[in-house]
Amino acid sequence: MADTSDFDPTNVNLTEADPTAVICYLNAGGNDYDGRLGARTSALFVIFVVSTAATLFPVAAKRIRRFRVPLYVYLFARYFGSGVIIATAFIHLLDPAYDEIGPASCVGMTGGWAEYSWPPAIALTSIMAIFLLDFLADWFVSRRYQHESQHVDVQGAICHDTQQPNERLPKILTPSNGVDSLEADDFSLDEDKIQVAFREQIAAFLILEFGVIFHSVIIGLNLGVVGEEFSTLYPVLVFHQSFEGLGIGARLSAIPFPKTFRWLPWALCIAYGLTTPIAIAIGLGVRETYDSGSYTANVVSGVLDSISAGILIYTGLVEMLARDFIFDPARTKDSKRIIFMLASLYLGTLIMALLGKWA
Repeated sequence: MADTSDFDPTNVNLTEADPTAVICYLNAGGNDYDGRLGARTSALFVIFVVSTAATLFPVAAKRIRRFRVPLYVYLFARYFGSGVIIATAFIHLLDPAYDEIGPASCVGMTGGWAEYSWPPAIALTSIMAIFLLDFLADWFVSRRYQHESQHVDVQGAICHDTQQPNERLPKILTPSNGVDSLEADDFSLDEDKIQVAFREQIAAFLILEFGVIFHSVIIGLNLGVVGEEFSTLYPVLVFHQSFEGLGIGARLSAIPFPKTFRWLPWALCIAYGLTTPIAIAIGLGVRETYDSGSYTANVVSGVLDSISAGILIYTGLVEMLARDFIFDPARTKDSKRIIFMLASLYLGTLIMALLGKWA
């Protein structure tokens, strides 16, 4: 870190001053905690309840018996959530990483950090590592079970959607009664095929949740110690975490879980809902000593944000956009439905990008 011990901010000659010392002084943090402990404590419960409910909604729609969900409600939740994940990657993770360890930051102008632009390099490494893990998982499952990739019509199972003439039910799902009265439990699914589809998709999802949780920990910790920005940050994070939870839940609802793992989607939803409140609690515990703008805090946050950005970029663009819109063998041919899906996607992207102005 630059030596700022002799730096006098009240007497600076810009033609002679060390630019690193100037930047490090301007970027210096300090503890901004200004009280309002009651409001901060309430954030623990409000964010937990709201974000958990948003995450559970798509999962409950699939798994609770006799829970009918209109098709367009499910489509909105799923594709709005996809847009949220993509915007989070670029606006809420990669951009802050540049502020924390980028070339124009205090960290990025000192030591080995000054030799390279690390945020995109770390994000790129994360993307390539996630791709390799995703590919190897799919390749291993394909070789072990000697099958072609399975497709499960979760949308049909959740929404009891009447299939169009040219959109037949995949063989993996067989309705036990009329298509017009389908329930989530009315499908007789081949357990072996469910196992295969589950193994193909669960690794990618766990990586996605891992990336989101990194981000949730950091923003939760900051909410516990932030100063005058708390009044703005609190409501913004309620929406932020809810929208992210909707994206997590929508993606989770698309994974077929075998009988032995029926408990797992609920546990994953609760885990996401608990992450930010726990981080807020930690922030409150160190509220008078934690310095979110310190050199060490910036390094940790910048690296984690860059890693998470890579995870969400890969997941959002490949697992969500490419797989759902381009390579989905059961993609609808209904123009109205496609337009609604795209509108939901772009609305989620736009709203989450706008929230980046405050959080």
